[in-house]
Amino acid sequence: MISTSVLGIRLAFAAAVLAPAGALLAWSRPLPPISAARPVASTPTDGEGVIRAMHDKYANSWYRTLSFTQKTTRRTPADTMVIETWKERAMIPGYLRIDIERTTGNQTIVFGGDSIFVWRGDSVLTRAATRNILMVIGFDVYRQPPETTLAVLAGEKYSMKPMREDTWKGRPVYVIGAAAGDLRSRQLWIDKDRLLFMRAIEPDQRDSTKILDMRFDNYVKVPAGWLSETVELYRDGKLFQREEYSDVRTNIPLDPKIFTPPSAH
Repeated sequence: MISTSVLGIRLAFAAAVLAPAGALLAWSRPLPPISAARPVASTPTDGEGVIRAMHDKYANSWYRTLSFTQKTTRRTPADTMVIETWKERAMIPGYLRIDIERTTGNQTIVFGGDSIFVWRGDSVLTRAATRNILMVIGFDVYRQPPETTLAVLAGEKYSMKPMREDTWKGRPVYVIGAAAGDLRSRQLWIDKDRLLFMRAIEPDQRDSTKILDMRFDNYVKVPAGWLSETVELYRDGKLFQREEYSDVRTNIPLDPKIFTPPSAH
């Protein structure tokens, strides 16, 4: 659900790297103010309307927990491709745990609100302030108040204007945050009919001359919602990670303690 390359990009800009580990992950930064709630129009006229429509369509039906096995094919700094197995579990909204199997030692990553913890064994390696934007717009949006999602997106510098209609892979989409022909500004692409996230574009935080392009593809219906079974991540048009999901389960019991770093148990 998140590339380690994207993770590295965001960690590089996190001020709280290696801060002492705390208790259960929580929101630790104030969210920017957002406009008051408003009635949802039948046809959204801006990005805020799209976000509200996404929430309202699935708020009473979307799954609360999710688990799956992820085959991750990622590009190394040596420009070779390696394959890893990731096990992911999520409590929606707000919590995601990724267990990565590696020959050098297994690693765990947990996102909670605006915080991330990375640990190996019983040792917390990193704590940082950062968000998993793909979880926010691909999952949390359906299970948290739209005001919360809009505030998070504002904090991540995603503008709700302009908004236009386009086509992506044969499906009509709303494009939020960029005019036609603009593939450099921060923007979100949302399936117009199903109101599912399909694509996000943003500048590479390590090098703003480069562009990250994150795509959800191959949506399938699962119990209590939808899931994109393939996620692809590009940097300047070059694929650097592909994620393929299997063994998908929704609404299974999860112990909240699995999202707590070892030192906080």
